[in-house]
Amino acid sequence: MSDPIPARLPDRTLARECDLDALAGLLPFDARERLALLLTDEDAATLKHLARSGMGANTLRALASDLGYLEAWCLAAIGHPLPWPATEALALKFVAHHLWDPAERESDPRHGMPSAVEDDLRARGLLRVAGPHAVSTVRRRLAHWSTLHRFRGVEGPFKAPRLRTALSLAVRANRRPRTRKSARAVTAAVIEKLLATCLYEHRLVDVRDRALLLVAFASGGRRRAEVAGLRVEDLVRDAPVPLDPADPDSAKVSKITIRLGRTKTTTAEDDARVVVIGRAATALLDWLALAKIESGAVFRRIDRWGRVGSAALDPQSVNAILKARCARAGLDPVLFSAHGLRSGFMTEAGKQGVPLPEAMQLSQHRSVQQAARYYNEAEIDKGKAVRLIG
Repeated sequence: MSDPIPARLPDRTLARECDLDALAGLLPFDARERLALLLTDEDAATLKHLARSGMGANTLRALASDLGYLEAWCLAAIGHPLPWPATEALALKFVAHHLWDPAERESDPRHGMPSAVEDDLRARGLLRVAGPHAVSTVRRRLAHWSTLHRFRGVEGPFKAPRLRTALSLAVRANRRPRTRKSARAVTAAVIEKLLATCLYEHRLVDVRDRALLLVAFASGGRRRAEVAGLRVEDLVRDAPVPLDPADPDSAKVSKITIRLGRTKTTTAEDDARVVVIGRAATALLDWLALAKIESGAVFRRIDRWGRVGSAALDPQSVNAILKARCARAGLDPVLFSAHGLRSGFMTEAGKQGVPLPEAMQLSQHRSVQQAARYYNEAEIDKGKAVRLIG
């Protein structure tokens, strides 16, 4: 079992907490306090370096959290902090402790994570799942472990053939079903139901939420951090374009180009841009005009008195807005999350026959395999294969 948190933190722990205060804009206070107890001085210095290097906020938060977990697991498993570089044996132990077969454990209690290690991690509040970890979680932590090796200038064991083979076999034996970030995709039909709850054209919160939902979906299914981080300076109002590109004489609609800056899959130097037209562009312009926003954050907090603040929404608020609109629309908020906007855009594109490269140009997916999965799922119920027996 882990020791209780001392009433007065040791001097070095306080020093690490001060180091982590440099990440105050990225890490909540309770996270900094918890990490100060787990991380070494070198760990804190590495995180400060990454923050100064301009690493994305979400990536840095996830990396810091995973580093804290790895340090806690290592202390519980072998009794001392992470070695740099890690040995191949330690990486193999990590895989064995986190990806295991529940059926095998019934006959062999030694299979999987030892109970002493499990109890220690649960006492620290770091282990909540029952059974083996999700494969995606293990892969992410191994990737972050490898990244930290590179930033420390040491070579890790993560390309070792034995580790890759062990991971492949463990993944095959792992029976935990893959869960989606959003149980249901926020398709065009769902968006229309959510927009129907934004009833009042002159009520700030309704105009904001309408613009947020339309822009997030129509621009390619933007991630919640990208929506929250959008700034007026990132917007370019272009000349109106025909509603029907095949008919130059069709009605003209608004067009706005959005500069994404740094995203999960791009850097600020990539200058990634997407476009919204029609209803989405008009809704965005209506919000900016009604809220009198001329610079800074596009989507902002609105207090109980209907006053627009200067601070941007945080990514969690984007998720909360979507769930609140789901509840008003009579949909189960548990089934939907902000990530459903992304999967919903790709699913809808597949249903409507939009070419995959065209959809990816907006969604900014780097992996064709990942993007094509939504198309495959959208089309599978239309094919003959599922109708072989009536």
